[in-house]
Amino acid sequence: MVCRPVTMRMGLRGSFLEQLWVFETYQSQAGGHSFMFLVTRSLPLVKMSGHTPSVMRLEQRAAEADHIIDYLKQQVQLLKEKAKVQATVREEKKLKVENTKLKRDIEQLKQTLLEKEKSRGVREVAMPTAGDSSIQCASKSTPPQPLSPARSSTSLVVTASPPPKNSEGKKNKPEKKEKGEKKPAAPQEEAKVDVSRLDMRVGRIVTAEKHPDADSLYVEQVDVGEAAPRTVVSGLVKHIPIDQMQNRMAVLLCNLKPAKMRGVVSQAMVMCASSPDKVEILDPPSGAVPGDRVIFQGFPGEPDKELNPKKKVWEAVQPDLKTDGQCVANYKGAPFEIAGKGVCKAQTMSNSGIK
Repeated sequence: MVCRPVTMRMGLRGSFLEQLWVFETYQSQAGGHSFMFLVTRSLPLVKMSGHTPSVMRLEQRAAEADHIIDYLKQQVQLLKEKAKVQATVREEKKLKVENTKLKRDIEQLKQTLLEKEKSRGVREVAMPTAGDSSIQCASKSTPPQPLSPARSSTSLVVTASPPPKNSEGKKNKPEKKEKGEKKPAAPQEEAKVDVSRLDMRVGRIVTAEKHPDADSLYVEQVDVGEAAPRTVVSGLVKHIPIDQMQNRMAVLLCNLKPAKMRGVVSQAMVMCASSPDKVEILDPPSGAVPGDRVIFQGFPGEPDKELNPKKKVWEAVQPDLKTDGQCVANYKGAPFEIAGKGVCKAQTMSNSGIK
């Protein structure tokens, strides 16, 4: 019997590159017959080492990539911090510019306030401090303070060092005594307490809105014929709808001392016919304009610049303010009158008090 190889095949089996399998086919002839034999063999292979140059290069490149990634992360963090610092600097510069503008606006408003106070006849009193001297305003209605011999009565009340003694100073002393002798005349002027002491004017309620901290109060901006509207706080929410308060003509008492009402300073008072159950705003006559003064026949005189709360002039006059049977507002029978234009009235409330 003769055997000869016919074919040989190789293949992989088992773990990667651990064994090589060889497939061999043999053919034999005997007694006129042919036979095919298949023989398989496995050849062990040596496992590849982890320290070959290719693997080492791959590991080296992976390490370099990790270093590059860490470096890039550090650079990104630095850029973020730099951007924060730049944004902070920009915001600081912006705030400085805004603060400078606000200071300038405050100074302008102070100057405007002083000019308006001067135009209304308010006396200025200089009050020196450790640095600059600031100017404070005091109403002329404030009771006069006694004059000391070292102060001059013909200028602003300013604290200053006493002047040197000379002949001129001695001549001025009799004049100061003469000024002091006129003080007893002041109580005679204040003895007259009637409606002429009240500064009532026609005004137009430009806008009205709810008080931010009080549900029963309106805060109004009212034009009374001055350069700027006055802020007025009124307890009319329960009696008059807000839509009827807009752009409405009214009569206002303008020389009460300004007072805070739940955090908002009120500079005047809206005059209303009032009862425990009902309130109506007094209507000026047709044709009246903001700033028109309310006068009373038989009660001449100029109103105070500002009523002194200690004198209680308003408290003395208010009980005699009423509407008559025709709803006309009056004081002891003298109607609230706008010269040449008519009288002020309530809509429906007759024989009611006014406040």
